[in-house]
Amino acid sequence: MQKRLTGLIAAPYTAMYGDGSINLEMIDKQAESLINNGVAGAFICGTTGEGLSLTVEERMKIAERWVSVSKDISIIVHVGHTCLSDCRSLASHAQKIGADAIAAIGPCYYKPERVEELVSFCAGIAASAPELPFYYYHIPIFSGVNFPMLDFLKISRDRIPNLAGIKFSHDNLMDFCKCLLLDDGSFNILFGKDEILLSAIVLGAKGAVGSTYNFASPLYHLIMTAYQANDMETAQSEQTRSVDMVAVLLRYGGIASGKTVMKMIGIDCGPVRLPLRNLTEEQYEEIHTELDRMGFFGYCSI
Repeated sequence: MQKRLTGLIAAPYTAMYGDGSINLEMIDKQAESLINNGVAGAFICGTTGEGLSLTVEERMKIAERWVSVSKDISIIVHVGHTCLSDCRSLASHAQKIGADAIAAIGPCYYKPERVEELVSFCAGIAASAPELPFYYYHIPIFSGVNFPMLDFLKISRDRIPNLAGIKFSHDNLMDFCKCLLLDDGSFNILFGKDEILLSAIVLGAKGAVGSTYNFASPLYHLIMTAYQANDMETAQSEQTRSVDMVAVLLRYGGIASGKTVMKMIGIDCGPVRLPLRNLTEEQYEEIHTELDRMGFFGYCSI
């Protein structure tokens, strides 16, 4: 019986030095912050972690560090790549070092034309770490792979023995709901759109993965607690705070602005890698002013 992932799971930024090399030491501070703020897990080397801008060797080193310092939270290693062989290497490595689960994005250059080919690709990855739960990472805005996830589950449930569920980073809530209900809710469907988390909770989501959980988990805990207490007014109000915050971050460039906010809370994750663009000092001050105006520093993680 696979352990279900529930609660807030952060998608950590990959900390880097000024020259763009990875800063493994900062992972200790990142993990400590997540644990102190009640975050249940870390989804590493995904979109927020600039996974596809990292080498396989770098990704392995990052995974090793996260597993070694994060005994109190679950570590899900993103092993997706455009090369199936590299996916398999990353998956088997994740199992070897004791990660809690693996996940993989759909191949984003040579894309599958049918959901059957996507399932075959994922089956090859999952078979390289048969002892770990496997999650398909559905994020069509980046991967360009966009099949109904209900179809993916129906085909893959008989072909991927360790299939656990989906990291669902898409706003198709009808498909999300169908996936939650399939086979009497046997799949673990993690929601991946922070700004509409409440909508997913209403539909039955029990777990969520997101970048803003790195620095704003108290806000999302308020949303979840209010909903559980049938206080929809508070839940909606706090979700609106999330919408406003995410809008600011996206306006300045999501990952780069997220790293900027991490620096504001005392965890300097350094620059982003090309082709992403770092923020200027002026933009740093602008974001700080906007976030302060909306009360962000009263509820952010510390």
